[in-house]
Amino acid sequence: MSDLSECAILIVDDTVANVDILVYALENDYDVMVAMDGESALESVAEHRPDLILLDIMMPGMDGYEVCRRLKADAATSHIPIIFLTAMTEEQDEAKGLALGAVDYITKPFSPELVKARAKNQLELKMHRDSLEEMVRERTKQLELTQEITIESMGTLAEYRDPETGGHIKRTQQYVRVLAEQLQKHPKFEGYLTDTVIDMLYKSAPLHDIGKVGIKDDILLKPGKITEQEFDEMKKHASYGRDVIAIQEKKLGAHSFLHHAGLMAGSHHEKWDGSGYPEGLAGDEIPIEGRIMAVADVYDALISKRVYKPPFPHEKAVMIITEEKGRHFDPDMVDAFLAIEDIFRQIGYKYADFDEERENLKK
Repeated sequence: MSDLSECAILIVDDTVANVDILVYALENDYDVMVAMDGESALESVAEHRPDLILLDIMMPGMDGYEVCRRLKADAATSHIPIIFLTAMTEEQDEAKGLALGAVDYITKPFSPELVKARAKNQLELKMHRDSLEEMVRERTKQLELTQEITIESMGTLAEYRDPETGGHIKRTQQYVRVLAEQLQKHPKFEGYLTDTVIDMLYKSAPLHDIGKVGIKDDILLKPGKITEQEFDEMKKHASYGRDVIAIQEKKLGAHSFLHHAGLMAGSHHEKWDGSGYPEGLAGDEIPIEGRIMAVADVYDALISKRVYKPPFPHEKAVMIITEEKGRHFDPDMVDAFLAIEDIFRQIGYKYADFDEERENLKK
């Protein structure tokens, strides 16, 4: 809204003479609505939300205080400025009205010009506040988009260095989201896996293999099975990713998305029985981020085509993950995976890199 003439004012008063004076004073400048009692006022606000309410206090039935209390208790109407118009002139009456959330308090009998001036001031303040809030929302949206683009770009950099992975980033992002949402229903994880954390996991998932940029080409791009010594070098990508993210995390703080990204990058190759890398963590020592990505990463590796193996059918991938329950994977993660394994299959099919992979994932 850029023009005060577009503003709507609701007058709430049970005295016709007062209503007539206010309507006459305001109707040429604003869209004016009228309610003669508290219940009607609430119904009017529900149907057409005003930009300002001029509210009498002493009315039959529901008084102005209760109307104000209800409007301020509702998130959808709490932002509407309310000016009390009343014959109650005691300081405690004014204090009560302001404590309930009213922005101004005018005593009767009132000057129409004074009401017009006070109404104009409050509407200008509301327009300014609404404009600032819109600017903040737009800025926040831009920052979130920049963050997502940065993450995806960094993740894609690692992907380009490992050409076999193709749509790996897109698929694992989706796996992580649906698996975390399923785990959110579990009492053990519901306190940690809030909607905000799940969104951060989804956004940071592309960084889980960022450490591969530190692996030499002759190992990362080797067109065949690597040696044990080369595998030892390859395993370093988990700690490389963890460490490079940790450096950047210090700049943003421990509550940024990079916190989750670092945990995921550094622990997604740990195993429930302690035989994983890089730290040999076991059981609940492994961050939840790493346990979730472990299932997503292995499932994707199993259904994907590699130079050293064909893509496995979905059923075989499910069987292998089930067999590794309590060894490679957190048993709770496997149970959650099995509850939604068909959703994993659908994601794999949608973002498959090769026809052979897609054929294996057909129902």
